[in-house]
Amino acid sequence: MPGYPYVVKPLVPPGVYAPQEDTDLLVGALLDEPLRRGADVLDVGTGSGALAIEAARRGTRVTAVDVSWRAVCTARLNTWLARLPVRIRHGNLFTPVRGQSFDLILANPPYVPAPDARRAPHGAARSWDAGRDGRLVLDRICREAPALLRPGGVLLVVHSGLSCPGRTLASLREAGLKASVTRRRLIPFGPVLRSRERWLRDHGLLSATDQREELVVVRAELPV
Repeated sequence: MPGYPYVVKPLVPPGVYAPQEDTDLLVGALLDEPLRRGADVLDVGTGSGALAIEAARRGTRVTAVDVSWRAVCTARLNTWLARLPVRIRHGNLFTPVRGQSFDLILANPPYVPAPDARRAPHGAARSWDAGRDGRLVLDRICREAPALLRPGGVLLVVHSGLSCPGRTLASLREAGLKASVTRRRLIPFGPVLRSRERWLRDHGLLSATDQREELVVVRAELPV
């Protein structure tokens, strides 16, 4: 992966989301943020803990959350190997941190549209399947994250252009945040998109000529 920023790549067992282009893009956005030492950071859907580790290297106080016990154990191992203090909690999105507030929230949620939205995703698919429009988790983040930000706090969320960045911007602005797309990257289709490429084209989520997927980082700030 071009520009991969990690000093040591995290260990990633089967069933845990491996850092990919979207992780790389979000790390770049994280490094752009002027975080003070001791700032409180939340990494929601931490997976292997890669983003939490990068935030902790900035001298921040990091809390990481994941709904998968396998991911929680993996993140704990990787942060221990990196010798960085990260609080890692098991739970669904923001449930484990209710009543807390943060200077920065990082989110790399599931965002790939899924043909069969009647069944809840399970196993590794929980890391990418997000309902027929790709917004099953994104909409929750847009609704719930603003209440956890301190004045001047920032939400950084990465997702695919297939899952409607315009809706993300509109939802966050409606919640009173200043929101914009700050990073974009075109990438070749990965295995998941290739496996459902025909369905995506048939349903108008990909045009007949699209050969690459666009990733975006949305930055949303709560005014002081």
